[in-house]
Amino acid sequence: MMTNPLVKIESHPQSGKRLIGINYEQFITLVALAEQRYKQKQIEIEKNKVRIIASGGGRKPKMSLREGVCLCLIYLRQKPTFDILGLFFDISKTKANDAFNYWVKVLRDILPASQMEEVEKDSQKYQELCKILCENELIVDNLIKNKFYFYRYF
Repeated sequence: MMTNPLVKIESHPQSGKRLIGINYEQFITLVALAEQRYKQKQIEIEKNKVRIIASGGGRKPKMSLREGVCLCLIYLRQKPTFDILGLFFDISKTKANDAFNYWVKVLRDILPASQMEEVEKDSQKYQELCKILCENELIVDNLIKNKFYFYRYF
């Protein structure tokens, strides 16, 4: 039987950095921020929703919020296929893909943009930054002054 990566991280916090790119304390902080944003999104959805089924009805999610954030971070760090992610979290590859796409949007909402994203609409600044990045070695730190930075891979 395959061990859920979240169980591994929670039982061996020191392994978190290798697996998801941030340490356990940072992960807990990120989960708390993601939970706040998740609740805000749910309130926004409920405002515009036409209910057919009573609130609280329907199928319950198979993954916890922590597992969703963990799945997203594992994908960004390790780049496994969604088949493999599904095996890790005991869900289908489609559900793994859906979970990733949902949680990456949540993370993008709560984490600052990368420098590339900040200049992507200004063609001249974008080209200048690309030139600088190609000429220099780039070192990325996950945590700067207790703020998380989220980098889109390009």
